[in-house]
Amino acid sequence: MEFAVGAGIPAERILLDPGIGFGKTVEHNLELLRRLDELVALGRPVVIGTSRKSFLGRLTGRDDPGERVAGTIATCVMAYERGARIFRVHDVAPIHDALAVAAATVAPWTTRPTSTTR
Repeated sequence: MEFAVGAGIPAERILLDPGIGFGKTVEHNLELLRRLDELVALGRPVVIGTSRKSFLGRLTGRDDPGERVAGTIATCVMAYERGARIFRVHDVAPIHDALAVAAATVAPWTTRPTSTTR
């Protein structure tokens, strides 16, 4: 982030993405998820993209990426609890629902969340 700001990019235009997948081992990806709160502490929105990733297949034994929705839900909910608020996913409806439930546990639930994706 410091490099980007130093290069003239306004801090308010920066989103942080730990780059889940992208040449990392399963343990690297799990460590990034465990320590996501450290990125959140930098004060910029955190983007998470775990959807259907191969590390989920290795953890669950699911070779078919389309069968990794449960793993995607689990990682998105964990990331939400650690402060991520932007999610890149393939399966929008189930992730939306899981995050709505997660959000209700973090803050008092008063109304059903709205979405422009449905």
